[in-house]
Amino acid sequence: MPKHSGSGAARVVAAVAALALTALAAGPVQAVQEPEGPAATGRGAPRVLPALLPDLVALYDFGHPVRGNPALERDLGRSGTEIALVNGGAAMRVPDRAFPGAGRALQTAQVSPANAGNDDWKAGLHSPGGVPSLGAFNGAKAATVMGWFKVTGDNPAPDSQTADPDDRYGAVGLAGVLAGNSDGHGVRALLELIEVDGELRLVALGRRLDEGASQTFAAAGDWRRLLPPDEWVFLAATFDYTDGTMALFRNGERLDGFYTVPGDPWQVSGPGEHRASPTDPAGIKIGGSFPQNTLERNPCNCRMDSLMFLDRELTDRQVRAQYRLMVSNRP
Repeated sequence: MPKHSGSGAARVVAAVAALALTALAAGPVQAVQEPEGPAATGRGAPRVLPALLPDLVALYDFGHPVRGNPALERDLGRSGTEIALVNGGAAMRVPDRAFPGAGRALQTAQVSPANAGNDDWKAGLHSPGGVPSLGAFNGAKAATVMGWFKVTGDNPAPDSQTADPDDRYGAVGLAGVLAGNSDGHGVRALLELIEVDGELRLVALGRRLDEGASQTFAAAGDWRRLLPPDEWVFLAATFDYTDGTMALFRNGERLDGFYTVPGDPWQVSGPGEHRASPTDPAGIKIGGSFPQNTLERNPCNCRMDSLMFLDRELTDRQVRAQYRLMVSNRP
């Protein structure tokens, strides 16, 4: 049984600047180890709770471009999975502090609302055969997706795939891990805004089996209060594939919510151990679907920072501690 219930886009020109280390919270912490040494920008890695480091598969702070190709962003987690800044390249890194000590953020946006093209600003990667470096999510028992988000424009965006100028997308993509068989849209673990019974809501949307059904855990509160315009918010979504449960957090605190699909869509009621499909994820999507840039869908007029993808379900205490660590003003 579920254990959680209850109560237009403008182009931005960016330059590269230095970042101070993120402030420390009470207790010793260490920076994420950078596999290639200091980045060309001279920025340090964001601070992460030591208890989370072994399970931190990927981390993107959008201040570590790949040497020789600023349209790629380095992974500061353990997997080393580089992602592309699609269509906007280096200009998508903008000066905006999500929390004390932060520097650059990622700008995603719908660029041409009236045109069915492929120019939306988004980020991620896609490989039809799976991304081996993301193998920690192959057969995973759980996952967590979290990071900083700020609404910077009109959401949900006009649907550029239809002829009706009044049509809008039914979802706003934030960040997630793709399923093993994903075409660039289907996910294993995702944070997004999506329509639930005709009303847009902040959700955690997950799928245990590649060929199976998804489940959605929707926040009860109005998404516009949870993500006010021009305000940085720390969001987290957890996914437990062993028992079919999920949770949402805002600024370190658990949100009340409800499951949208009745029954057992993840097929966890039977005997035996339940895990995600034994396949490598097809990639990561950020700020919209299809990171391979073959189609536009669910763009996000947003900024994002310090996106973290973990292969474990964080506890309430861990989510709260990570948030407090990042917002601490102490050097």
